[in-house]
Amino acid sequence: MTPNAAFLSLSEELHVYILSFLPCRDILRCTAVCKLLRQMYMFSSELQYIVELSGQLLLPVPRTGNHTPVSERLQLLRDEAHAWFKVDIHSFETVFIPDELDFSQKNFASGHLYVCDRDEDSAVIMPILPKPPQQSIQRNWSPGTLRSVPNSTNLNVLMDLAQNLIAVVYIVDDERLHVDLRALESDRVHPQAVGQTLFMSELPRADDNLIETTGAKIKCFGRHIAVLRCLFVVSSTLSYKMWQLQIWDWQHSTESNSVLGDIIQRPLDRIDFCFLGNNRLLVVTHDLKLYSIGDMSQTPQLLACFLMPIPLEDTQCFLPMDDIEHSSEWQTQAQQTTHISDAKQRLLCITASASIFVVSTKIFFDLEEMVAGMPIPWNHWGPSNTRIFEHTDECKVYVSGNRVLQTFPVDTSVFSHSTKYVLHMMDFSPLAVTNRKGLGRVVKEPSSVVQTFCSTLGKFEVVTTATSLPYVEVVWDRKFGFGELEDIWLDRDRIYLLKAGGYREGADLRAPQLSRLEVIDI
Repeated sequence: MTPNAAFLSLSEELHVYILSFLPCRDILRCTAVCKLLRQMYMFSSELQYIVELSGQLLLPVPRTGNHTPVSERLQLLRDEAHAWFKVDIHSFETVFIPDELDFSQKNFASGHLYVCDRDEDSAVIMPILPKPPQQSIQRNWSPGTLRSVPNSTNLNVLMDLAQNLIAVVYIVDDERLHVDLRALESDRVHPQAVGQTLFMSELPRADDNLIETTGAKIKCFGRHIAVLRCLFVVSSTLSYKMWQLQIWDWQHSTESNSVLGDIIQRPLDRIDFCFLGNNRLLVVTHDLKLYSIGDMSQTPQLLACFLMPIPLEDTQCFLPMDDIEHSSEWQTQAQQTTHISDAKQRLLCITASASIFVVSTKIFFDLEEMVAGMPIPWNHWGPSNTRIFEHTDECKVYVSGNRVLQTFPVDTSVFSHSTKYVLHMMDFSPLAVTNRKGLGRVVKEPSSVVQTFCSTLGKFEVVTTATSLPYVEVVWDRKFGFGELEDIWLDRDRIYLLKAGGYREGADLRAPQLSRLEVIDI
């Protein structure tokens, strides 16, 4: 008996059991070369579930506390993917936002609206139509209550519901920067934090240097917290801008040697960064630099440098990670969840000048042939892993997992205030084409954008860039006026549209107009 025949002679249960250990691609290869295995696959919900998860770039949640049959989980997964292509954008529930939440800094994550005003040193977190068994919390920090140190200045605030964490970045005496860690629900020292305050490393400086902190940005993923500090340095002979980024393992040490920094060479450069998981960090300047942050006792190790088609200016990057499992609180909530996003296969959204770059994060984990000391040219990595769209200040964009929600202008006029905008939803998961069931538009062919930038010689140069990352697009017919949408957000099963002031039904028209959040279920 040949080995192949011996395998085929096994029972169907053993076939399924053995194949379930293989990656999705190998399962499909086996079923493509053997009629018996193909038939077995067509009747196996378990193998189809593995393939469906992989095709949607998701990971299964351990079965602890969840006894839903595999066949039901498979159908639910397919139904959820299909539901995105038949959303009724005209059907929504409205949540009015109180006057006191009219702060400049707003964010949305884990089903909650987060707003803060660093000048007033105040913040609010409120749940938006929570679904059981979703964890929810509502807090209101009145002005002057976030900072614990007198004569300090609030620079930024981070709230992480999944880890019950609020982190406040503040500066003392215009020089020393600290981060306070507290429990989000009680304001006590966070129970997992090694201490209440994280200390930022001293800056190297000459005696005649004057260093001014012009801003700070804080981000967190699991046990890592990072603060990006922007600085303006003046000496007797010159002045320049620089940045410093420091990373802490906040559950084990209040200090850190994991520090990056450099001089900002180009006037319009704006530095940003994001975590790509527990051990990788991406720094976005005029190009993309990928670092390993596995060892907090030393400077992050450069893994690769990805060159962009044009130098990035006025940059911001978005990579929400609130649906990634990284805390005991999330695991408790996930007992009712069948799948989560794969941290290694998501979408990074970078806005720069007049362009939006949608980048598959898979490229940052496939580094076998890449050398850290040699920058990787755009043509070697970018076109097949990226899509570029035109962008204006009025356009809004948000990314969640492998879906992008973006506004695009229509009915354009010479008067910008007459321009209308519509919402596009783009799904970049490989199985989106299969699950769309005739809805949406499949985009596989390359698309090109014309980009203009100023060279180091002060001359304007024009570059035409083509990209080809496949996606499925749905364009909804509802139109929004200029300035009507303040922001847009997206999560696993809802769209959130933050709109400019309006009135409650039956309210006195002389009362102040309230911002309102329209919640659209998928």
